Amino acid sequence: MAIPDATPLPRRADVVIVGAGLAGLAAARRLGATDLDICVVEASDDVGGRIRTDLVDGFRLDRGFQLYNPAYPEGRRVLDHAALDLRAFTAGAQVSLGARTYRIADPRRQPRWLWSTMTAPLGGLAGELRFAVYALSRSLRSAAALRAEPDMTTEEALRSAGVDDRLMQRLVRPFLSGVFLESELGTSRRFADLVLRSFIRGTPSVPATGMAAIPQQLTAALPVPVHLHTTVTEVGENSVRTSRGRIDCRAVIIATDPTTASRLAPSITPPQARAVTTWYYRPDVAGSTLTDGSGVLVLDGLGRGPLVNAVVLSNAAPEYAPSGEALVSCSALGVHTDPAAQSAARQHLGRLLDADTRRWDHLATYPIPYALPAMNVPLDVRQPVRVRDGIYVAGDHRDTASIQGALVSGRRAAEAVLTDVRATSSTYHDHEGVS
Repeated sequence: MAIPDATPLPRRADVVIVGAGLAGLAAARRLGATDLDICVVEASDDVGGRIRTDLVDGFRLDRGFQLYNPAYPEGRRVLDHAALDLRAFTAGAQVSLGARTYRIADPRRQPRWLWSTMTAPLGGLAGELRFAVYALSRSLRSAAALRAEPDMTTEEALRSAGVDDRLMQRLVRPFLSGVFLESELGTSRRFADLVLRSFIRGTPSVPATGMAAIPQQLTAALPVPVHLHTTVTEVGENSVRTSRGRIDCRAVIIATDPTTASRLAPSITPPQARAVTTWYYRPDVAGSTLTDGSGVLVLDGLGRGPLVNAVVLSNAAPEYAPSGEALVSCSALGVHTDPAAQSAARQHLGRLLDADTRRWDHLATYPIPYALPAMNVPLDVRQPVRVRDGIYVAGDHRDTASIQGALVSGRRAAEAVLTDVRATSSTYHDHEGVS
């Protein structure tokens, strides 16, 4: 549970966890299962970090378009998927190519789309088969094997696999741009391979009550409360100074965004940030009339506007909109706050959905300057979590830019703390016995 800032902070704890995003909550979950006394502090007004959901006029608006893949190994290990009540999106994509749209999917998962998939003018059949073979090969290999591959950019890896220019421009680049939040496909192939593996093994989904259900579930399972509205101003080896007082401790896990982490521990180098802006709309038509009622990701194969994708969220998760209403999301790379950008996004959305969007109600805009850490070449998927004695770091920037990476990094940081604390305790008891 999260508690108001009026509740006094403890004066000491074995471990202080700074930040109640997924990484911090995962670390707290692991340490909470031990006999260590932990304290979790969070600067904002709720848990979740970048994964938050707002309720606006009965609509559930995630802070930026986000998805959860139930194939994530760490997610399966620490989350109760049944309790999250996941709503799956359609496995595939709808690609707009001017006057026509095509639905593209693995025919084993979407057999009704077989003809559309085969006839879509995305490139030669041989190139499409080579991409399919490459993606399938990623799903058949272990994550450790993929991480051990020689690194190169995603574009270089796909070109080497024989993916041709037309397929790259009309499907692969539009799709992966929305995943990596960069359009050059300069992202490490190690991360791209893990992404392809997860998409083939699972279907991206959202919890019925919004993405915030994930951090809320982790928080509910903690043995201690989360102290909100508590900003950490200084971190030392044996203490943490906050806006509400000092906490003495044996170890600190910094599980904040990378910029804040580098301020608290200057030896941490923050990675390049990937930014995105998401707009939410209430259409004046039924969701069933858009994308044939399916919750499918819509892409522009011709790049005719700023959007990287759009989706009728309520077609996949009806709970995201009030009864009888629909909710549409669309996103563009970068931070966009001016009216002209919203106008361009609205016009592009109309072309993607083949709909008149001029009278659609604009519900909210979410410009996210730091949505993901860049996964550049060469990528070390397992970066160290020890900063120096008594200070540790967690976050998706230490593993992969994903919910999976955030959860794993939190567990790794917690296990490093346990290793060091137990070693220190053992040394202390050995010395005590000798004396």
